[in-house]
Amino acid sequence: MAFLFHNFFYAPLYNGLILFINIIPFHSVGVAVVLFTCIIKIIIFPLSQQSIRTQFEMKRIEPEINEIKIKYKDDKKLQAEKTMALYKDKKINPFAGILLMLIQLPILIALYWVFLKGGLPHIDQATIYSFTKIPSLINMNLFGISVADKSVVFAIFVAIAQFLQMQITMPKVKKKVVADGKTPGFGDELAKSMGVQMKYVMPIIMFFIAKSFPLVVSLYLITSSLFAIGQEYYMRSKYKKEYLSVVKK
Repeated sequence: MAFLFHNFFYAPLYNGLILFINIIPFHSVGVAVVLFTCIIKIIIFPLSQQSIRTQFEMKRIEPEINEIKIKYKDDKKLQAEKTMALYKDKKINPFAGILLMLIQLPILIALYWVFLKGGLPHIDQATIYSFTKIPSLINMNLFGISVADKSVVFAIFVAIAQFLQMQITMPKVKKKVVADGKTPGFGDELAKSMGVQMKYVMPIIMFFIAKSFPLVVSLYLITSSLFAIGQEYYMRSKYKKEYLSVVKK
């Protein structure tokens, strides 16, 4: 598994970053990391877009799903059959989003690992392809700070970017009343609690993660969060009022 990860994900991305550093003016690692992250995100954007679209479609038929749950609450097998029949009728693959996320995951992990373990300014000769041109100069400075050093300031930026991402991309948490007039059950309350924790606890966790690693990792995390925010606004613009009406439910 480690061999496959290294050869099919880590090595190609590592060589891509080195090539990118070579063509960036002044060979700035900081600028290369930001731009390279954006390019990889753009490449896998169709997968992300499809995953978001699937989530959107699932959210849109949620009232019908709830009706099935209530109507067949005493027969779990029939409930599952009716639910899958609804997915088929609406031409929705409920597992598509998960599959697409699994495809993206090794790419994103490898990209993170490249920035964390890349060893810059030293080049890992064992990972370099024969056709990869190694830059004659590797500029590790960004705004007068070495991207190989740790930075509390950039860790704060990571937390802020993560907080904004959560606020914008996650739906607002509202107390719901289910279709039969009863108050939400344990599962609904748990989901609400998890949503609140994701919004307010995750930025704190990301701060401590960023503070513990070189600044180059913070640049990756900030860029990823900002890209996710831009992606969310793009999806909202694309689906306009229809998308917003579903997300805000």
